[in-house]
Amino acid sequence: MEYFVLFNPKAGNGWNDELKQSVANKLDSKDLIFKDITEVDYSEFFEEIEKDSKIVLVGGDGTLNRFINDTDSFNFDNEIYYIANGSGNDFLNDIKHNVDENKPVLVNKYFENLPVVTVKGETKKFLNGIGYGIDGYCCEEGDKAKAKSDKAVNYTAIAIKGLLYAFKPRNAKITVDGVTKEYKKVWLAPSMNGRFFGGGMMPTPDQYRLNAEREISILVWHGTGKLKTLMHFPKIFEGTHTQYKKSCVVIKGKEIKVEFDKPCALQIDGETVLGVKGYKAVSAKVKEKVKN
Repeated sequence: MEYFVLFNPKAGNGWNDELKQSVANKLDSKDLIFKDITEVDYSEFFEEIEKDSKIVLVGGDGTLNRFINDTDSFNFDNEIYYIANGSGNDFLNDIKHNVDENKPVLVNKYFENLPVVTVKGETKKFLNGIGYGIDGYCCEEGDKAKAKSDKAVNYTAIAIKGLLYAFKPRNAKITVDGVTKEYKKVWLAPSMNGRFFGGGMMPTPDQYRLNAEREISILVWHGTGKLKTLMHFPKIFEGTHTQYKKSCVVIKGKEIKVEFDKPCALQIDGETVLGVKGYKAVSAKVKEKVKN
């Protein structure tokens, strides 16, 4: 059986011979073709592979996001597998109750009917979620740290710094399926297809990525001061922050629009977009209707 292994050399601790051998040990074939996903020309790639060839993605959430968007215009029926090698691995964390983490995960069904987000005039699919607010700030600061050092980024420390003094909450206008509400002092306003983002945070604990209606969920964390937000914030790693109903509101819908009164960094499956004043997330069902 022929496997095309698309690896991301920048994911996790990077690509090396040890990881290459580990990947090979997990695949039931000696016919392995390794390709750097950052250099793949998909027009040539899909001419090269056979219909029964299998694709294996090795990397993190950003690697998966890159693949689903870069291959969006191609029609192919090959089985797609995933081996996690990222720093957060929120996608695998979300679905791991259905898989054996020691084996490649078949992911075709998770790549179908994905929601899209429009930011600064550009529209992309997303797999896990859109982080906006202090999560985007953490990604922005994390990117700065990575540019200066090869050491692992301490996102928890960045979040604490942001909660204490560095991040200023915004006022927001949020519209879900045509209903608009305004919120003061918004710390977080992520729209989610899955439950996890940011390496283990669970902003929308009841969100199921394969729900029949393909609805997405938004968490609006608002109205609290710095110290109370800092005290309650660790609960997001357990998904129990929603007990604070006055400040943590979760809304499900098919079309979500968020507008901040001041620009803020945003992240899409871990990839940072700077200086964003708003975004629009649309579920697969609504997207299909628009196409018709």
